[in-house]
Amino acid sequence: MAVGRRCNLAPDSGEKSADKQQRNAERASETAGIDPQVPVLRISQLDSLELDTALEQLVWTQFSQCFQNCRPGLLTPLEPELKALLQLLVWRFTLCSSSTTVGQSILSLCYHDSHSSSAGYKPLSSRQKLALALHTAGPRWLQERSHSILRSLGLTSGSPPSGGHGFHWSLRISLTVISALAQLASLINFLVFLRKGRHPVLAERVVGCRAVFSKPNVTRDITYEYMNRELLWHGFAEFLIFLLPIINSRKLKATVQSVLFGKESSSASEARDGTWKECAFCGEWPTMPHTIGCRHVFCYYCIKSHSIANTYITCPKCNAEAGWIEPVSMRVERVGRH
Repeated sequence: MAVGRRCNLAPDSGEKSADKQQRNAERASETAGIDPQVPVLRISQLDSLELDTALEQLVWTQFSQCFQNCRPGLLTPLEPELKALLQLLVWRFTLCSSSTTVGQSILSLCYHDSHSSSAGYKPLSSRQKLALALHTAGPRWLQERSHSILRSLGLTSGSPPSGGHGFHWSLRISLTVISALAQLASLINFLVFLRKGRHPVLAERVVGCRAVFSKPNVTRDITYEYMNRELLWHGFAEFLIFLLPIINSRKLKATVQSVLFGKESSSASEARDGTWKECAFCGEWPTMPHTIGCRHVFCYYCIKSHSIANTYITCPKCNAEAGWIEPVSMRVERVGRH
């Protein structure tokens, strides 16, 4: 029986070794044409990072939709851990199986061991892949969990503690300095990347890996026309996001109305009648009416919320600058039926 079992197991082990040799041969043939000396465009490396980030967001969105019918906020306490776990899971089936991420595979890129002394291509070792995954997912998790960690250690107070808690304050200062140094190192690394075109993120420089073309002669899947258009609209959107909060839309609207229709509007006739029937902001009957120094009245909640949002508030009707917010007494006329 033992001889029979050995005879049955021998072909299986032979098939496994043959499959392994075939996979190694295929992998060697794929990496034979890779030239690490060919420089990779900076935009291609940045695009691959953006594609990886988009994939992680897509995976998290699909995962969170699985719990949309459950109690709201169910995933919030463990959200940083779940994001890190999903990121490591994605890297397990992309980077660990082959020295490339999803974004790099789309752009015909792969990772090369920059610590290798040989002139040819050398894929990342298992240790480098693990280190790259931890250096990418670890800081993100630590950043999202930093407030909870500091609160558990009692380091969230704004003033230095007295007595025997000087160690906690020193630890908080040390963590703040380390975080600032890490951000400064990332900034310096990015400036060096713009200068030399290698290692767009600090984790790649620490681990010792850089992006190279896996298929140098293959045309780029994402055309430059598309990327230029996306960069243009992205820059325009960032400009609007920066510009819109600076513009006082209410003051601009009041100025346009005063120019087109004149400063004397229907509210002037109401002021001459001595009755204020509506809030200048919401247009409803004023609740707890207040004034800012002009002839118009406002609901207390309307004028208070607008003054908190904008320190230099103006009246939307007459464009008068706001003074002191004071309550007013209103005269209510009762019209009887005849």
